[in-house]
Amino acid sequence: MKRFYQGLAALVVLVMTGREAIGQTANSINVTTTAVPFLRISPDARAGGMGDLGLATSPDASSGFYNLSKTPFAKKDIGIGLTYTPWLKDLGLNDVYLLAASGYKKLDENQALSLGIRYFSLGNIQFEDFNGNALGEGHPREFSFDLGYSRKLSDKLGIALAGRYIYSNLASGYAASGATYQPGKTFAADISLFYNGVTEENGGWNFGLALTNLGGKIGYTNSATEKDYIPADFGLGAAYTAVFNEDNKLTIGLDMHKLLVPVPPTPSNTGNAQQDAINDSTNLSNYHSKSFVGSWFSSFSGENQFKSLQFSLGAEYAYQDQFFFRAGYYYEDPTKGDRKYFSVGVGLKYNVMGLNFSYLVPSGSGTNRNPLSNTLRFGLTFDLDSNSDNNTSTSTN
Repeated sequence: MKRFYQGLAALVVLVMTGREAIGQTANSINVTTTAVPFLRISPDARAGGMGDLGLATSPDASSGFYNLSKTPFAKKDIGIGLTYTPWLKDLGLNDVYLLAASGYKKLDENQALSLGIRYFSLGNIQFEDFNGNALGEGHPREFSFDLGYSRKLSDKLGIALAGRYIYSNLASGYAASGATYQPGKTFAADISLFYNGVTEENGGWNFGLALTNLGGKIGYTNSATEKDYIPADFGLGAAYTAVFNEDNKLTIGLDMHKLLVPVPPTPSNTGNAQQDAINDSTNLSNYHSKSFVGSWFSSFSGENQFKSLQFSLGAEYAYQDQFFFRAGYYYEDPTKGDRKYFSVGVGLKYNVMGLNFSYLVPSGSGTNRNPLSNTLRFGLTFDLDSNSDNNTSTSTN
């Protein structure tokens, strides 16, 4: 455990100093890293049970975390969702977790306002310098606060815009190499579209598009000149719902994501160690000097673009819109991180309250075991209506 904390502390230091660990192996691994990676953790038990599928599924209280433009098509006027996710439990950690809260309020049949909060605790960490000297304990934590507006452009098409404040406090107050570490702060925006082609009687297709975390870079020292990119993302999704009868329906969907962050430069290999060090320093400086807007376009160059994609394939079976069974698979190319896992989930909807659970199935063994194995998510939702009807909504959160 102590060794893990030391490794995690070293990782935090690497993030704070704004330097990428450059490495190239026989498998050509070149992982694109960013600041505030907690924004890429699925904060929703419903989506978590479907391999993190969420761009084109039916709207719910957590839509703002995936595709806010779904919200005007929600059946209820008000939706509230809470999710708790213990993180890295398979490594024996008990104080690392993600809390998420979200909700929306429909202003009328065509528009809605939404709020969202994510809080990520990295637990208590013993900080050490590169010589192994203790620097004291810290409690790294990060959070984001979202405010969004969505509206229908037609009976089937919706659009949304959201703003996000991001705060990342990894080692505030510590000093090293003449710099004092401080919280990283920035703003970002989401833009999304949703096509709703599903009907209660016949089912149909939904489609979603979302550009998320479009915002400024983050620095963690009082003298930071080379700041880190945040995980800007481009997502496309499709979901088909088959209605067998009034009690049974099945939704199957596929999401595709592309990280809008440029690939880190690979190490120089001229055969001259001194020249390689100079080249690597120059390449890193050029990498970090790109504007955040320019970095989005740079992410489409310099590598096999198909390998940079992540995929979520998921399904949800609903019985009487009260009982839900879910399964999914998430895939990332081995050269970009090699995250691959199956997930399953269940949901129960009774009156205005819903409960959702998801479980990430263990995979791998020994050193190849997925550290996210046995990850659980617990979700609680409320669907409220200003009218006293008895309609029930589909699963949320």
